[in-house]
Amino acid sequence: MSIVIENVSKRFDQVQALKDVSFTLDEGKIYGLLGRNGAGKSTLLNVLTQRIFPDGGSVTVDGEPIGDNDRALSKMYLMSEKLYYPETMRVKDAFRWSQAFYPNFDREFAWKLAGAFQLNTSAKVSKLSTGYSSIFKIVVALSTNAPYVLLDEPVLGLDANHRDLFYKLLVQKYAEHPCTMVVSTHLIADVEKVLDEVLFIDRGQILLQSSVDAIREEKGMSVDALFREVYKC
Repeated sequence: MSIVIENVSKRFDQVQALKDVSFTLDEGKIYGLLGRNGAGKSTLLNVLTQRIFPDGGSVTVDGEPIGDNDRALSKMYLMSEKLYYPETMRVKDAFRWSQAFYPNFDREFAWKLAGAFQLNTSAKVSKLSTGYSSIFKIVVALSTNAPYVLLDEPVLGLDANHRDLFYKLLVQKYAEHPCTMVVSTHLIADVEKVLDEVLFIDRGQILLQSSVDAIREEKGMSVDALFREVYKC
């Protein structure tokens, strides 16, 4: 059980967003897709879920190509920057509709998370602040029970307390309902404590894929320290 990406490339006009990207996401791990803004993280996640079509290469989910394959695509849930909900839809109604598209969606868990984050379930999704928009998307993503959960910049706009709560709940959910998670972010220090493996991406290319333990044991440094060394920041 895995997602396999082979030689994926994508260009937007003069910008080479992805270049011959290849790696495998194995079952039952939490991955960090780490890179600066504009490194290609969002483009890659959108290609994996076929929201963007690559210029070349292939993506398979559990051995099945994703092209025109609803069964393969339904195994993945992408929390992205954009909100794909009607202007008038309220949070509580979004929970109900999410269950229609993801049959394993846990509405009871969603309500529990909403309470923990103090998310107003009667608010219109389109009127949420940046922070609470991220919280809403986190709640939906963690409640889908999809085999592969992809989180693109999930802590955008969250204060320190909410970031800590998110990572605590992520680990709790992972322990109770094992799946493969990918957390895409440029904020390394907060996230590395929950990761099993990391992928460094820069200018559309994978620079490194390694387990967190290997980085700490073989290189004698934290993921954040290695990231700063690699990216010269």
